[in-house]
Amino acid sequence: MHAITITAPGGPEVLQWTEVPDPEPTAGEVLIDVAATAVNRADLLQRQGMYNPPPGASPYPGLECSGRISALGPDVTGWALGDEVVALLAGGGYAERVAVPAVQLFPRPEGMSLVEAGGLAEVACTVWSNLFMLANLRPGELLLVHGGGSGIGTTAIQLAKAAGARVAVTAGSTEKLKRCAELGADLLINYRDDDFVSAVKAAGGADVILDNMGAKYLERNVSALAVNGRLVVIGMQGGTKAELDLGTLLGKRAAVLATSLRARPVAEKAAIVAAVAEHVVPLIASGGLRLVVDRVLSITEAAQAHRVVAASEHVGKVLLTVER
Repeated sequence: MHAITITAPGGPEVLQWTEVPDPEPTAGEVLIDVAATAVNRADLLQRQGMYNPPPGASPYPGLECSGRISALGPDVTGWALGDEVVALLAGGGYAERVAVPAVQLFPRPEGMSLVEAGGLAEVACTVWSNLFMLANLRPGELLLVHGGGSGIGTTAIQLAKAAGARVAVTAGSTEKLKRCAELGADLLINYRDDDFVSAVKAAGGADVILDNMGAKYLERNVSALAVNGRLVVIGMQGGTKAELDLGTLLGKRAAVLATSLRARPVAEKAAIVAAVAEHVVPLIASGGLRLVVDRVLSITEAAQAHRVVAASEHVGKVLLTVER
């Protein structure tokens, strides 16, 4: 088969479509013929040598995919050859085939094409696990999402609104904020021109903040929290180290939480995937949630896709199709 390999840590040009050995499904795994995958910022970090795959994972980038089951490993039940599925991966999505634990699959949602579904797993699992399984976002609460125009952001807006929450977003352009408003965002903040802390405080403070920036925003995020607020850090685009005023945190009885998805044990990923299948997939079938897709490129154009994401030129997901 072929896969995108990283010839050496570096820029997008190090991504090469290369012939590699076929994966073999082990006990509890299935083999998927990949139809599509998507670009996540973790892929950019891996390409730069800053985010290695967990032990035992595929060395190729790609944290999600859609496709058809082409082989079943020992002890797999509930799935059949040819089933159209969506998979959460620890790596290997940038390839013609990938082996994945069967518990990390859910069926392609009704109303969503197989190609579209290639960008669903990572955002759905990230948003649902953090907003609802961890932060317990409730109806009527205010959610602040940084990077509202991203794949995570566009999905978080819709899921939060479906749960009855109010949503504030930050984004870096009028066009991206307009797209966020179309998805249901209530409070629109251009981080290039406006102070998100003041805007959120004027709205009563954020009960939950979903943050991809990390250190750069830590102090301001804590300041923007309401009493009993929960800050969930899922990225480090703004660095890894910052000072935290515990007095402010204690005074608000607030919490700072930090999570990652890729290195979690299979059992934890299975629980998240099951929750997504139960709560998120029906919303897609009913029209209550749609995956926002910015563009679809061929897997052989992975370098260009990385450039688009690195420059934040996109709204929603950038998908990569795998044609045989």
